[in-house]
Amino acid sequence: MKRLRFKEFLFIVPVILLIAVFSLWPVIQSFTYTFFDYRLNDQTKAGLYLSEQFNFELYDETQMYLKMFLNEDKKSVNDPKMTKDIDLLITKLDAVETQFEGREGVQKINDEEKETFLTLSKEAKTVISALTENYDTPNKENLPLIVEDIENSIIPSNFIGLEAYKKALADNRLQTALVNTFVFTIVSVFLELILGLALALIMNKAIIGQGLIRTTSLIPWAIPTAVAALMWSYLYDGSSGIVAHLFEMMGIVGDSRDLLLSGSGAMFSTIIADVWKTTPYMALLLLAGLQNIPKSLYEAASIDGANRVQSFFQVTLPLLKPSILVALLFRTLDAFRVFDLIYVLTGGGPGGATETLSIYGYKAMFAQTNFGYGSVIVMIMFVCVALIAIVYVKILGANLMDKS
Repeated sequence: MKRLRFKEFLFIVPVILLIAVFSLWPVIQSFTYTFFDYRLNDQTKAGLYLSEQFNFELYDETQMYLKMFLNEDKKSVNDPKMTKDIDLLITKLDAVETQFEGREGVQKINDEEKETFLTLSKEAKTVISALTENYDTPNKENLPLIVEDIENSIIPSNFIGLEAYKKALADNRLQTALVNTFVFTIVSVFLELILGLALALIMNKAIIGQGLIRTTSLIPWAIPTAVAALMWSYLYDGSSGIVAHLFEMMGIVGDSRDLLLSGSGAMFSTIIADVWKTTPYMALLLLAGLQNIPKSLYEAASIDGANRVQSFFQVTLPLLKPSILVALLFRTLDAFRVFDLIYVLTGGGPGGATETLSIYGYKAMFAQTNFGYGSVIVMIMFVCVALIAIVYVKILGANLMDKS
């Protein structure tokens, strides 16, 4: 019996590995980043450093240029004492290079080693200060900048604990992005549910051309989101977009040119584009549920005197509840993570009016290369998505559990 259970366990090992590699590991990695001020555009923060480190690669490059420029500038010096000080500094640079030969990349250093580099930096600054003040040398501008990199090679710990979360709580831009995300998600999913249910009821009817209707209705969902967003951007164009001019004629917007240039107009436009794109997906999920409802139940309801409206609310909706749960859950989670549609259509503008959490997280991570704070935004999205899933299961799934 135990051997059989072990064999059964082996069948789910691949699934566990896939979940661990492609789901759990990225979440754990992102969660780890949130405790560090991790920035790729800053060499002192381009890694996760719990303790003080030293960038030997940067130091090797620094001392190489420092010695090269000192040897070049020494030719312009006619003071024996200054020449002796330069030679002594070069000798010390060579000695330190020999002492740390073989050390590469970013590594930990002890207090004694750190003091060696700080002393060397102090002595180098003294010599270079005297050199640049008294002589007009070829590298007068560069030497003071280069010597700074000796101390810049000492990398302090960038572990910040919960500081990034505190910053997020006071971040007005993050709050605006969160509100935009919820507005986009709630409105678009609500419209998609209503329109998707209507479309599913139509496709479920035994009418002529049923197959053609089902195939045609799925075309918007089959179009790649980036392509659909680009297409809608032309339709919304204030100068030549037919949809923009149609909205102006209907009085929805005062000027067709303002459709994507005003906050409310841009949000309205992105929601319409998303509803057009994903309503067929919602309809497809609901259609599967409708086809599982026995026709005999409708016949029984008709015999009992129920009209179509009563049959819809008393038979269709209760039995469609599992499909509605799945459709709402999938679409809400997908809408909450919306990125490509808004990124291509508005880029989060105008003025952040359509900037969602995913757009803000992308800009923080890849535009600003601030992976620490960007990971905080990602984790906030993760928590919101988890809460949404729990709420859906609790509210819509409670009765299902009771019935089972």
